[in-house]
Amino acid sequence: MDEGNAGLAREITRAQLTEQPTAVVRETVPLNALRAFFDRAFGAVMGVVQEQHAQLAGPPFALYRGMPTDVVDVEAGFPLAAPVSGGGDVTVIAGVLPAGPAYEALHAGPYGSLQQTYAAILARMRQDGVSPAEAMWEYYLNDPGAEPDPAKWQTLVVWPVA
Repeated sequence: MDEGNAGLAREITRAQLTEQPTAVVRETVPLNALRAFFDRAFGAVMGVVQEQHAQLAGPPFALYRGMPTDVVDVEAGFPLAAPVSGGGDVTVIAGVLPAGPAYEALHAGPYGSLQQTYAAILARMRQDGVSPAEAMWEYYLNDPGAEPDPAKWQTLVVWPVA
């Protein structure tokens, strides 16, 4: 991929989502503390998943409520095959990714350029005459710890329709 295309969504598609149970940690976090929050949240959720012998149903994700500013209302965790009950870690709660129409785009590149993909999805929504929902989420398809080259990171952006 050449440098001029880094971070751009390859294709924006419409999707019809089905409700998906999750286990998450939800907090209001300063934008510059997201990485530490993700490390803590994903670790806590994995602990509860293992404790309850729950089955993962997809990659880790983060759901954002409203467009991030310098502080963001975020929940991070994993989709599950079935809901979890309260676990030993009281910060982990059962959640759900909602059903309904959405737009999806695969973002390739560093997380810092995700705003380009969000802008492209929003432009497509406006072109199609629909409004975005307040919440949107990202599936992290590879682990930055295992893949140190940000140009190879892939993030599936999902933005439901209001």
